Amino acid sequence: MVAPAWLTELASKAGDHPVPAGLRPPPDGTGRRAAVLMLFGDGLEGPDILLIQRSSKGRVHAGQPAFPGGGVDPQDDGPIAAALREAEEETGLEPGGVEVVGMLPELYLGHSDNRVTPVLAWWHTPCAVHAASPDEVETVERIPIAELVDPANRLRLRVRGTALSVAFRVRGLLVWGFTAMVLDGVLGAAGFEVPWDRSRIEDLPAEIVELAARG
Repeated sequence: MVAPAWLTELASKAGDHPVPAGLRPPPDGTGRRAAVLMLFGDGLEGPDILLIQRSSKGRVHAGQPAFPGGGVDPQDDGPIAAALREAEEETGLEPGGVEVVGMLPELYLGHSDNRVTPVLAWWHTPCAVHAASPDEVETVERIPIAELVDPANRLRLRVRGTALSVAFRVRGLLVWGFTAMVLDGVLGAAGFEVPWDRSRIEDLPAEIVELAARG
């Protein structure tokens, strides 16, 4: 199955979307290169995306939902190779069933000093996935886009008292931070977003704050 028009069009226009000031990479090129795989597929409930929940025992981003991914290693031929390799290691994904359609602009995470390239891909031949690296990943989920854009599942989180982060509450997961920001932008650019109540604001749960503090 070929990639849908909405995804290829999104990839073709990726360079036209400005990077938010807080996520712009330093001009001096500092930062660790990393990549994440934004893998879309056609599930039982329509288009979906693959997410993982990182292990609560980890030292970095403990317990947080995220895209599969990690650092670009010396043997990787750039961000695409790194994103596919990491997804295979973390979820058992078969790279041969994936069509990469493009990359989003590089984003910078100051707290971890990572320059992250989101890789857009289509899962033309889905395979079974699971927490293939239990030390790093607790669960693997295919989340329907319909659930992500459902206004009942959308909110903003108050982080560290003042900062606000878009968030999604789906399948028992609270998706927030970097992953939620990227999802929010992509779903909007792809035309999936529907109006939701941005005045719905909650505090980031204490147990998540505690886990996040490790990294």
